Amino acid sequence: MMNKYYFVFCKGDIMLEKLADGSYTIPCQEDTPTKVFPWTNILNVTPLGDTEVKTYRIDSPVTDNPRFEMCGLRPSYYKLSPELYQKAGKCEELLYWDQNTKFCGVCGGMMKMHTDISKRCEECGKEVWPSLATAIIVLIHRGDEVLLVHARNFRGKFFGLVAGFVETGESLEEAVHREVMEETGLVITNLRYFGSQPWPYPSGLMVGFHADYVSGEIKLQKEELAAGQWFRKDSLPEIPEKLSIARRIIDDWLSW
Repeated sequence: MMNKYYFVFCKGDIMLEKLADGSYTIPCQEDTPTKVFPWTNILNVTPLGDTEVKTYRIDSPVTDNPRFEMCGLRPSYYKLSPELYQKAGKCEELLYWDQNTKFCGVCGGMMKMHTDISKRCEECGKEVWPSLATAIIVLIHRGDEVLLVHARNFRGKFFGLVAGFVETGESLEEAVHREVMEETGLVITNLRYFGSQPWPYPSGLMVGFHADYVSGEIKLQKEELAAGQWFRKDSLPEIPEKLSIARRIIDDWLSW
């Protein structure tokens, strides 16, 4: 038998393997690293290189084995390699999808796995696949300043970027203009694509942009934003942590 990566989750935590040198990895072995039951749904995930990947949930955290440590998915970014962290996010998204698609939305029948990434209703045959919530995020430039905002749902006091979900029938560019206008009252131009990032909290895709200010005074959407203002490089507030695309966009600007 070949070794496989086992991404094991308990609620919002992932089980990491502690190595002798103090680093961390994901258990890679022939059999599951924890006890599983006949009803445990072990999902197959796209391989990591030539190594198979499987994921499943456990009901209670592992606390009695010094080989393993439970860790939140977000802080695991600082303990795992980028490849393992990204794969962990994919596993969490698939487990979230599995948990939320037990029954058919058309007839209420039981949904059963059909392929590794699809389910089929036992009654009416409806098929479902994991879905993504696509969101835009944008850094707005005005001369040597950028607009940073503090959203009401942020944990902590840091300032980030204007962001929001793409609506049905809307392009990414249209979503950027709409979200900026709705949240800040500003008109922008010259959108430049920066990059994208899977955001498994729970099933998102963040698409990042730079944009230039055209006109308007900041009028914050109070339901969404608690604060927002223009900042220069020498007067930045606390900014997002390194795992987020928001930080990557800000760091990109700081390197100019």
